[in-house]
Amino acid sequence: MKTKLYGIPNCDTVKKARVWLAAHGHDVAFHDFKKQGLERATAAAWLEQLDWEVLVNRKGTTWRKLTDEQRAVVVDKASALELMLEAPSVIKRPVLAGAGAPSVGFSDAIYRQLFDSPASR
Repeated sequence: MKTKLYGIPNCDTVKKARVWLAAHGHDVAFHDFKKQGLERATAAAWLEQLDWEVLVNRKGTTWRKLTDEQRAVVVDKASALELMLEAPSVIKRPVLAGAGAPSVGFSDAIYRQLFDSPASR
């Protein structure tokens, strides 16, 4: 599987990840949630490897815009999956897939470990 970065292009953290990847010579495809949506199988696979509470960004604008009733029903993997498919921007960004287990968010140290590249040491 080719490494792919999932997110939205105007997200500052996604921008940082993309800059880091380019600067370290990693050819990573970008998947824009806003334009390309999110496949159920992809999100379900992430939820098999990561806790739903890691993937659902409960501090972001999308979460805060949900009604109390909408937030109250997100209590497990299944309900998180439905929310992620309905509103992909609720997913903590970026999600890096294809370089081992999916990675959520961005940090220089984690990306160095994931790619274990001499150029990034």
